[in-house]
Amino acid sequence: MSYDLAVWEGMQPAHDGEGGAVYEQLYEEYMEGEEIAPTPGILAYTEALAERWAVLTEGRASGWGSLLDDASGPMIYLTMPYGLAGELSVEAARLAAEHGLVCYDPQSEHLRPVHDD
Repeated sequence: MSYDLAVWEGMQPAHDGEGGAVYEQLYEEYMEGEEIAPTPGILAYTEALAERWAVLTEGRASGWGSLLDDASGPMIYLTMPYGLAGELSVEAARLAAEHGLVCYDPQSEHLRPVHDD
């Protein structure tokens, strides 16, 4: 069982419903369509995420494998082991915000960090 997050470049959606609609459109275009090289913003995000994970685990390999395997254009889809999801998802969302990216949880259909309506 895994826990998934989607991270993408773009305007921050106004609410969870809008985030879900944008997520579905981007997922269809970039994850189910022809693979496109990740944008510089997504590359910088994955580098920061890999570095942060190494610090948190004192150099152990991440639970993600190769992050760029699930990156296409302005989007990355993170699949993490459910047992590590708490810590990993918090860091993934925090780093996404630091990089000016949108983070969305498709399981709970909420923007991360939680967006106040």
